[in-house]
Amino acid sequence: MSDTARSVLEDDDLFAGGDVVPIRLGDAVIQRITEAIHDGRLKPGDSLPSEARIAASFGVSKPIAREAIRQLAAMGVVHIQQGKPTRVQALDAAPLDRFYRFAVRGRANGLTEAVELRRILEPPIAAHSAERRSAGDIEKLDLILARMEDSLGNVPRWIEADLDFHEAVAASSGNRLLDFQIRGLRPVIREVMEIFNSREARGADDWRRTFQRHVRVVEAIRAGDPIAASAAMNKHFEAAEAAIAELANHREDHHEPEGDARP
Repeated sequence: MSDTARSVLEDDDLFAGGDVVPIRLGDAVIQRITEAIHDGRLKPGDSLPSEARIAASFGVSKPIAREAIRQLAAMGVVHIQQGKPTRVQALDAAPLDRFYRFAVRGRANGLTEAVELRRILEPPIAAHSAERRSAGDIEKLDLILARMEDSLGNVPRWIEADLDFHEAVAASSGNRLLDFQIRGLRPVIREVMEIFNSREARGADDWRRTFQRHVRVVEAIRAGDPIAASAAMNKHFEAAEAAIAELANHREDHHEPEGDARP
């Protein structure tokens, strides 16, 4: 960095520590900005310095600084608004949401793979919830169960309550990454549920059995029994085996495969 460039920086420069190595400059800039977030120099809601200031801090060009900020925005780390400062934001599941939608739509069996992913994740998530849930978590699950019972037979309302149920179980697991995974899958799982619930007319007894499977998951979590919670969630998915097979057939009939390309 030139002496002139150094002179424009203040002593409280957020990114002080020397120029970045001139290899993959954008990645190095991203790493240093995320380090500033991780160690608390930048917090959610704080505005980033200007592109010019970031470029001067790291001894890189403004286009490199601009591209680094754009990549951070794509990852959900910062939020860019036209005419306003770029701000750090709390992590959420939006990047995973976009990724899963793209990945699923790139393959004929994408929705079936999404269901398989849930079946791998959600029984152990329920077990963790049973071990770590708080009184507030149980209260939230009870409120969602009440919504589900009120929604029996009403497909749109049921789907929203069902999605909230699975997210609440993940949130009570005490593992933020698992929580992000399930929330990131929400739009994909909504599509699965829409197909599942529209496959045929469902009688009152079928709706009630589906509801009771959710109740048993909550009862096991409430009891603090991880083995029972995992088993109850497994039973919940096992009951949908026929619909999952039908889902696979539906996708094969309505989707043009794109070879073996991976998204």
